[in-house]
Amino acid sequence: MGIYVIRKAMFYEKLEDNKVRCGLCSHRCRIAPGKRGICRVRENRDGELYSLIYGTVSSEAVDPIEKKPLYHFYPGSFAYSVGTVGCNFRCRHCQNWAISQTCVEDAYVRDIPPEKLVARALMSDSRSIAWTYNEPTIWHEYSYECAKLAKEAGLGTVYVTNGYMTPEALRHIAPYLDAANIDIKAFTEKFYREVASAKLAPVLESSILAKELGIHLEITNLVIPTHNDAPDEFRELSRWVYKNLGPDTPLHFTRFHPQYRMQELPPTPIETLELAHKIATEEGLNYVYVGNVIGHEYDSTFCPNCGKRLIRRGLFEVEEYEITPDKTCPKCGEKIPITGEYGKKFEEEI
Repeated sequence: MGIYVIRKAMFYEKLEDNKVRCGLCSHRCRIAPGKRGICRVRENRDGELYSLIYGTVSSEAVDPIEKKPLYHFYPGSFAYSVGTVGCNFRCRHCQNWAISQTCVEDAYVRDIPPEKLVARALMSDSRSIAWTYNEPTIWHEYSYECAKLAKEAGLGTVYVTNGYMTPEALRHIAPYLDAANIDIKAFTEKFYREVASAKLAPVLESSILAKELGIHLEITNLVIPTHNDAPDEFRELSRWVYKNLGPDTPLHFTRFHPQYRMQELPPTPIETLELAHKIATEEGLNYVYVGNVIGHEYDSTFCPNCGKRLIRRGLFEVEEYEITPDKTCPKCGEKIPITGEYGKKFEEEI
């Protein structure tokens, strides 16, 4: 329904009988000639793998960075946000299923070359570019080229991701990727198999690697009633984050609302999210948030040492910011792990 650009793919190997194995995400799809991978956007053409979505944009907006959600990365700033079509997961609760669970021929899209994308981001007064709305991993050829140009222009770069990229793909883009919010959808392989058609282990491995590579990392866990809301699972996830990512890694427990193929379920009770927050805090995490509940107390950032509220948030925006310029608590001097400056726009740097 729109213009889309085909580009030779990165990260694949040739096999017998003109088949290929894609090495971009952890499915590592084995693709026969004329067929596509699970993502629906990488196609084998006569023994060569092609991306069907280079520069193919389905969604474009200027969002508060808090909407990603990233609470410790240039707080109060805006992110020029873009998405394409397709996904390497099959989440039954996907809120963006109209673009993630379709193919490029059936979507309303337009072509935005990398140079134009960066120019649009600068014109929007955004501090960063975010690849979001659907899984950015499958857009690697494009996001990689855009990220390099973005860094040259002084913009930050963000992935909002399910974390299913291979180590080689993550290492490739890491020098040009400043921040990521990785969605750890649950802490059981059963959930990943039945709800997302994927596996948990590669997501955990990517999270650890992203931290090791110096990417600013925050974790989101969408809490779905009867599927991943057991107290023991909250505790196991929290302990894993503490041990492998560190106590200062922000962890967002967000509220589920019925979507797509899970419309029979109720929204997450707020009490369940508060319990998750309590458990994660007990396990030593310093920055635990309750999301998708407007105005909730636990959507704020508190000093882990003295308890002072440092950032108060409203609807995806910062309403009060009391962290000092040297990123400490003004009451007790505790160092607060914030990447970047508060509300800083590109135009203030030139």
